[in-house]
Amino acid sequence: MDQFVFTPHAAARHARRRLYENAAHAPEDYQNSDVAISDRVPTENIPAPAKPAAVLIPLIAHPDGVTVLLTQRSSKLRQHSGQIAFPGGKIDPNDGGPLAAALRETEEEIGLNQRYISLLGFLSPYFSTTGFRITPVVALVEPNIPLILNTQEVSETFEVPMAFLMNPDNHKLEEREWNGEQRRYFAMTHEDRYIWGVTAGIIRMLWLRLYAAHDL
Repeated sequence: MDQFVFTPHAAARHARRRLYENAAHAPEDYQNSDVAISDRVPTENIPAPAKPAAVLIPLIAHPDGVTVLLTQRSSKLRQHSGQIAFPGGKIDPNDGGPLAAALRETEEEIGLNQRYISLLGFLSPYFSTTGFRITPVVALVEPNIPLILNTQEVSETFEVPMAFLMNPDNHKLEEREWNGEQRRYFAMTHEDRYIWGVTAGIIRMLWLRLYAAHDL
């Protein structure tokens, strides 16, 4: 991965060149979905209409290298409890769009105020089998900001080096049975953290946009 530079300045400059400036300009592609990874026909398996949601991909600007902030969902949640996720959630009618929703949800979940966040751009929407159209918002975040977790939703936060997540050798395609079907999905294991499903799919999409799809 010597060709990839992950200092804050270089990472931010590269991301701004590769990402979409406006969420409305990010094209929809049903290949960006759980069902496409599982080699099924996406448009026949994604519930319609998909519910709008947004997540923040927080790139922490440490001087010695950028990391990605992730959350461990609370075991108290009814859905996806204990899984690793980006901060985010449904786009409310009064949010005005994905950016406002991602910033609001991030502050509600982990207490990270938007004054510490600098927008870099947007990815195309990711479609989940649970019926969400998720817009990833990529941003640079100041390091060493104290977080206040909403423990009803988030049990802890942690950081993973961006260099690890942007190395395709660490993107493993795995398979398991779900609802009577064999499903394939991306997964990444860093130390004792197992990142899989939608979160891993979005990370894979980030790598494709930033470092693999130079012809896009």
